[in-house]
This record gives sequence, C-alpha cells and structure tokens, in this order.
Amino acid sequence: MEPVLKIEHLNKKFDDFTVLEDINLSIAKGEVVVIVGSSGCGKSTLLRCINGLEDINDGRVLLDGETVNPGSRNLTKSREKIGMVFQSYDLFPHKTILENAILAPMKVQKRSRKEAVEEAMQLLDRVGLASRKDSYPRQLSGGQKQRVAIVRALMMNPEVLLFDEVTAALDPEMVREVLDVILDLAKQKRTMLIVTHEMSFAKAIADRILFLDGGRIIEDSDPKEFFTSPKTERAERFLRTFEYEK
Repeated sequence: MEPVLKIEHLNKKFDDFTVLEDINLSIAKGEVVVIVGSSGCGKSTLLRCINGLEDINDGRVLLDGETVNPGSRNLTKSREKIGMVFQSYDLFPHKTILENAILAPMKVQKRSRKEAVEEAMQLLDRVGLASRKDSYPRQLSGGQKQRVAIVRALMMNPEVLLFDEVTAALDPEMVREVLDVILDLAKQKRTMLIVTHEMSFAKAIADRILFLDGGRIIEDSDPKEFFTSPKTERAERFLRTFEYEK
C-alpha cells in the first residue's frame, strides 16, 4: 500500500547550520508516529517542513504522491490536507470559540456557514466545549484553548494531523485533558505525527517511535522496543533523563 505521507532525503539548513539531515520516512494511513529527542534536535522543524511552513534545501515531502514542498504548484491544496496544532494555540483573540473553528472552512474551503457550524458544534461537543462556543479565548484555560485548536485543525478534514509539543505550555493538571483528546483521535485511526516530551503518553499512543538526534533519525522502533531495549547508547542516555531516584 502506498504511504499517505512520504519524506525523501530531506535536508534543512539555517545559514550554515544543518538542522535536518537526510530524513527518510514513510507513514501509512491511520498510523500514529511519535517523534522524541532532546530540545534543538530538529523535531519541530521537521513538522514545519512537512506542512510547507519551512523551505527545505534538498529532498521532498509527498502527500498522496504529490509534492508539498514550498513553491510547488499544489502547496495550498496539500496544506488543507495537513492539519497542524502548535503549542501556542494561535487562536484569534477577537473571535469567539465557534468563530475560530468555522473561519478556515468558510474562507478556504468555501463551505456554507450552516454546514461549518453544524460540524464545529459536533467537534466542540466531542472535546467537552460545546457550552463555551460563545466564549473568547481569554476566557478559557490553556487546556481548553488547546482543545479548541485541535477542533480548528479537524474542521479542515485533514488526512494527516501534526502536533507540536501541544502540552508544553500547559499546567500539569491541564495536560491530561488535551492528551485524552489525542488518544481519542488515535482510536479513530487518524494519521498523526506527534512531537512530545511526555514519555508515558508516547508509550501509550505510538505505533512507532522516531528518535531524532542532531537532525537525524537514529532510531525508528515500535514503542516497546524503544523504551525497553533502545538500539543506540544515545537513546539510552536520553531515556535515563526521565528516570528519577527515590
């Protein structure tokens, strides 16, 4: 079966600094791939390259066999199929929760307001926020804002969902409510790439774990193998940083 998302020999530099080096990756429909690694290893940059938000120096990103690279003729159409949720929410502060959710489907996909509102309300209900549809972002907690950001991404009916450290800015009590929503999406067989530092969450949700170090994929394993028998000494050292002595 042809992968829904394929990355071939992707290289990314900022000036003379190599951020990503020879990244090769295939992701099947319905697969959940979690990307882990130390800060600065290139995880977030990889997601931004996949979504066409960053130029790449070499290689290509393919969605359903079509190129997503910046400058490609079908970039805008391809981006509609790749939803991305950032750690900073990026909600419009002057618009209500419902208005935030329906804006892109109406503007980009030219869907009717009635259709967009109906779908938005279904999704808001699924994440427990239907009663807050007329609230503004400033009236919500961080966890609630992140759930709205997920709804906004889902409203475009994407084929692939990218999550970039979506719990990094949240208080510990709010982390679980966001992770529960993503776990629910995994049960629906959504295709997802997730960057996270939440190792227990990664272990619970991932079909595959990618370990990045120095801009390269140095391990591509199933979760059990990665967490119990990592192949590299570098991955062993990384995992030890999450162990605490009593």
